[in-house]
Amino acid sequence: MAVAPASNAAKTKACIALDTGGVDDHSFNASAWAGAQASASIADVSYLPSASAADYAPNIKKFVDQKCDLIIGVGFAISSSIVASAKANPTVKYAVVDDAALDCNADYSVCNPVANVKGLTFSTDQSAFMAGYLSAGYSKTGTVATYGGAPYPTVTIFMDGFANGVAYYNKIKHKKVKVLGWDPANPKAGVFVGDFANTNKALSLSQGFEQQGADVIMPVAGGLGAATAGQSMKSGKSVTIWVDSDGYYAAPQFKSVLLTSVVKEIGASVKSAITDVSKGTFTNTAYVGTLANKGVSMAPTHDFSTKVSSRLAVEVRQIGMKISGGSLKSK
Repeated sequence: MAVAPASNAAKTKACIALDTGGVDDHSFNASAWAGAQASASIADVSYLPSASAADYAPNIKKFVDQKCDLIIGVGFAISSSIVASAKANPTVKYAVVDDAALDCNADYSVCNPVANVKGLTFSTDQSAFMAGYLSAGYSKTGTVATYGGAPYPTVTIFMDGFANGVAYYNKIKHKKVKVLGWDPANPKAGVFVGDFANTNKALSLSQGFEQQGADVIMPVAGGLGAATAGQSMKSGKSVTIWVDSDGYYAAPQFKSVLLTSVVKEIGASVKSAITDVSKGTFTNTAYVGTLANKGVSMAPTHDFSTKVSSRLAVEVRQIGMKISGGSLKSK
């Protein structure tokens, strides 16, 4: 019997269950789909959009019925639906962008991995550390700030890195730059909107930080970053650090006030999971995006490149290399 050449071998069928916001959200969905498309040489890729959380489970069920080899859910909100489907369909492989994708009890006191689910996670504290150091060196007032949407670990990891980067700057330079909104040693006092939708509260927090002297603000609150950037433009008192994607391209209307962005390379994580399935090396060991594997990054300073001293820019790059090499800890 003739054997088909390897080039004609069946491709992996990789299916992307998007979060709300559409495939062109300039954020997680768009990045995840770009990573899937970049895998087209080894996989047949498709996606389903979600109008609301009610679409998560039905979309995943459609993919199971379509006999997808790998189903990737985008965003931590879809994680529980992915885990439920994975437990019911142990021969299908799954992954979740931005969540460890564990099987937890009602109060989350006990969480266990699932054999056929891989979490796609990100050490954003590493790139946020760089941004914190940059912010401390850039600040003219000696005060910077950060706030979160809600106190999820995927949010506070940014805030930890940012505050630790400022602290490292203070240690190296013998300065006393203050961080408003977050202290890793006292998380209960952290400043949060309470959700990722209350634009008015995000604006109020940003204005309050400016009134306290903060001239660099990093919101870790999804689309609410627009409220902070808008305030920076209106007041001229602060600049904003974007998160998740490079805001210079994702939100170009704010580029005049974006000092930098702390980026999750979502596409790289999706491509990695698809590659693992294609090669037959898939496991439930979490993917962890780091500076070393280019799974996280600090974006260029773009229009601020002439406003950031060359010495500070070099120091920030060196810090990134030290974190990548393991000689400097970001948390």
